[in-house]
Amino acid sequence: MTQTVSKRTWSDTGRPFPYVLMYHSVAVHEHDPYLVTVDPRRFDQQLRWLRDNGLRGVSMGELLRARRAGAARGLVGLTFDDGYADFARNVVPALQRHGCTATVFVIAGRIGGDNEWDPAGPRKRLMTAEEVGEVAAAGVEVGSHGLLHQHMSYLDDDELVAESVTSRDLLREITGQDVAGFCYPYGDVDQRVVDAVTAAGYEYACAIWRSELSGPHALPRTYIGDRDGALRLRAKHLRHHLTCRR
Repeated sequence: MTQTVSKRTWSDTGRPFPYVLMYHSVAVHEHDPYLVTVDPRRFDQQLRWLRDNGLRGVSMGELLRARRAGAARGLVGLTFDDGYADFARNVVPALQRHGCTATVFVIAGRIGGDNEWDPAGPRKRLMTAEEVGEVAAAGVEVGSHGLLHQHMSYLDDDELVAESVTSRDLLREITGQDVAGFCYPYGDVDQRVVDAVTAAGYEYACAIWRSELSGPHALPRTYIGDRDGALRLRAKHLRHHLTCRR
C-alpha cells in the first residue's frame, strides 16, 4: 500500500517557484501534431538567448541545491521529458557549447523503444541503456519518467510502486548514480501520487501546471516549443516572475 506522507512546505515560501523549462524532443521535423519537437537550430537560439540575457540553463539538481544555498540568481532549470535518442545526439552537444546542463527524465521500462503513446505522431526512438549511461557520464542528470509512461492517477497502489520505485532502481543500475528526481507523465498528478513519489525517496518531482499541490514534489514548469523565439521567451520569463508565486 502507498504510505501517506504529509505535504512538505516549500522552504522559501513567498518567493517565486524556480523557473523551469519543459522540453521533449530536439530534432529536424515536418510533422509534429503534439508540439513536442524543437528544431536543433531553434534550440541553439534559445540557449543563446538565455546566455545573452544573463541566464544559464542547469539541471534540476543543480538548481535546487543553488536555491538552498541562496545562489540561484540567473539559473534556469532545463528539463527534457521521455528520453528521446535525439537528446544524446542534438541536446548534449548544444548544452556543452553554451556551458549549460540539464535533466532528462527517462522512461525506465521503455528504454530502446519508441513513443508508442503518441499514436498520431511520427515514431521517435528512445535512448538505449548505453546512451542513457553516456549522457549521465557527460554530466546530465537522469531522472525517472516512470516505468511505462502511464497516467499515474489511474493506477492502483502496487502499480504506483512500480512506476516510482522500480523505475528508479532500473535507472540507478544503468547510470551507476542516484536518481533524485521524478517527472509525472502527462503532468497527471494528485495527492495520492505525490505521496507515493515522496515515499519512494525522490528529492523532487516535476509536474506541468501550477496547482494546489505545487511544491517540491509537484514543481510547475514552462512549456517551450519550436515557435518560441526571443520575444516569446522574454514574455514567458516575465510571466513566470509575475504569476508563479505561492
